[in-house]
Order: sequence, then structure tokens, then C-alpha cells
Amino acid sequence: TGAPGVGRAMARHAGPRLPLIVKNLVPTLGSVFDSQRVTTTAFFAELLNSNVVNDLILLETMVDNLTGRQKDPCLLVRMLALRGLGNIASGSPDKVRKHGAKLLASMVNGMDDKDDPQNLVALEAMSSLSKLLDHLEERDVQSMLLHIAIRIRPFFDSEQPGLRQASIVLFGNLTKFSHGHCEVFFEQILNGLVTLLLHLQDPRPEVVKACKFALRMCGPSMGCEGLCDMFLNHLREERSLHYGEFMNNVCKHLMQSYPEMLNRLISTNLFYFKSSWVDIRAAAPMFIGFLVLHVDEEQCQQVDLDQLISGEW
Repeated sequence: TGAPGVGRAMARHAGPRLPLIVKNLVPTLGSVFDSQRVTTTAFFAELLNSNVVNDLILLETMVDNLTGRQKDPCLLVRMLALRGLGNIASGSPDKVRKHGAKLLASMVNGMDDKDDPQNLVALEAMSSLSKLLDHLEERDVQSMLLHIAIRIRPFFDSEQPGLRQASIVLFGNLTKFSHGHCEVFFEQILNGLVTLLLHLQDPRPEVVKACKFALRMCGPSMGCEGLCDMFLNHLREERSLHYGEFMNNVCKHLMQSYPEMLNRLISTNLFYFKSSWVDIRAAAPMFIGFLVLHVDEEQCQQVDLDQLISGEW
């Protein structure tokens, strides 16, 4: 179990001794040895999962020290620091708001980490931010809403299922903060809509579950009661989905409410004709078929047939 296991045990059993232990460990965060920085960061991250740091007035020190690890040359240290900051949501939820701006900045910096080839830091930042969001000040989140939504969008199609899941769940959680920024965020929902609907056919069940959650969360912001009801009723976590029938009805509502979106929706679907996932590749032309089926004749004239016919299968 290593440092996290020790952190859990000490949070439970070594309360009064922790301030001295933490004080003695802080200097190792500046150690020249990666292993020492990793171990101490992992230990601190696990301590933050417990309210004991709050009781012993250690929270401020640990937040400052983990925030200071953002530029650490070791990727694992940067990742564990974000995990620790995210753990405040379970260890000391009532203190998240106080440190909100700093925590939010850390998560956004983590998503923008330039030296993260496997996107492990970004994954940790997205997962941690999802945990923190319920406890953050609304105005803090709204100031970063658009930046985060745009930043996480490419991860929806990542080859790594963990990144697909974390980014889609975070997107769903962000919609809670979209009122007051409805038009701007509505544009982000439209940008992600085709992707979320197609990934209901994702090969990984945890990604399908994330898409169901995100679409249920997006429904109320879409200004279409029929669509919102469909997402809430058909995309319940435990309910199995008849995908073809569901998409037929979704497209009917989309074309009744947003007929001017036809070409945009078709273009996005064409991109997925080359998807590496066979079920998503199959879902895209079906999606287009249902859109064309439900659009009125006048709008249908605007479909770029050359683009459609040349879509590579």
C-alpha cells in the first residue's frame, strides 16, 4: 500500500503526532530525489482524505505545499499533488470554498500541463475537479467555465477510456454552472452533443455510463422539453437502451427544435465514419439517416449531398 496506506493508517491512529510528522516531512518536498518527493506527496495526498488535517490545523500548510508541487519536474509528483488537492472534497469539504480560487487554478493548470505525454496529470485534474465542483463558489467556476469546457473536449474521443470517462463526467458536472452563461455554454453543449450521443455505443461500459450522465445533465440547458425528458427517462443508469429507437426520437426532437443545425450535425457525424470503434462507425451514418428523415423538405435542400456521398466508410 506504500505511502497512501501509511497516510490512511496515521490519519486514523496517529492524530496528535501528525503536526510534528508533517513539519519534518515538508523539507523532503524539496528533495533532489524523486522518490522522496513522490513518497511525501502521496502521504500528504492521503492525509487530506481525512478530516484530521482540519482538526489539527494542518490544512493550510498542506494545501500550500501541494500547490507548490505544480511545477515539480517529476510527473508523478504533479499528479499526486492534484489528487491530494482533490481529496479535500472528502476530507474537509467545508474548507473547499475558502481555497476555491487556488484549487481551481491548480486543476486548470494540471489540464494544461505541457509535459504530460500520457495525459496522466490531466486525468487527475479532471477527476479531482469533478469531486471539488459541488463545494466551489459558483462565481469562481463560472469565470473558468468556457476555458475548461474547451480544454476537455478533445478527451471525449481519447484512445484511453479513463480520459474519455473523466472528461465526459466533468463536462456533465460543469453544466450545473451554466445558467447565466447559457448561450455561451449552450454552444459547448452543441459542440459535444454528437460525440456524447455516439459514445453511447462506446465499447467501454464506464464511458457509456458517463455519457448517459452528461446527457441527462445537459438536457435542461437545451431548451427542448421533449429532448430533456428523453434524456432523463431513457438514459437512467440502470436502464438498458434501444439505441436505434432512441436516436430516431432524438433526431425528431433535434430537427423540430434546431432545424438550422442540420449541416453542422451532419458534418460532425461524417468525422466518425473513420472512427476506430466499429459500433460508433456504424452509429454515425444511422444518426445522419434519422436527421435527414425528420427534417422538413426546405431544410433538406441545404444538405451538401456531395459531402455526404463522399463520406468515407
